[in-house]
Amino acid sequence: MEAVLNFELLGYLASLFVAISLMMRSLTRLRVINLVGCLLFIVYGLIIGAYPVAVMNTFILLVNLYHLQHSFKATDVTQATAVTPTPQQV
Repeated sequence: MEAVLNFELLGYLASLFVAISLMMRSLTRLRVINLVGCLLFIVYGLIIGAYPVAVMNTFILLVNLYHLQHSFKATDVTQATAVTPTPQQV
């Protein structure tokens, strides 16, 4: 009985992370927190034998990783190409 309760708590924790992620203003922060929720749902789905839950959250996790990777690449390119203004000579 206690093991079932622990699995349910894992499901509630996963749901909490997904719900919190949807309240983020920053898209990067949303994806990172949602990624944690997806990981928890994957574990939860595998433990209880709900394979559609695990498969769907694996897909969502991969989508989040893809977008985070492109987001970080874009940030690196922007920072690398940023032009620093030089003081004007008088």
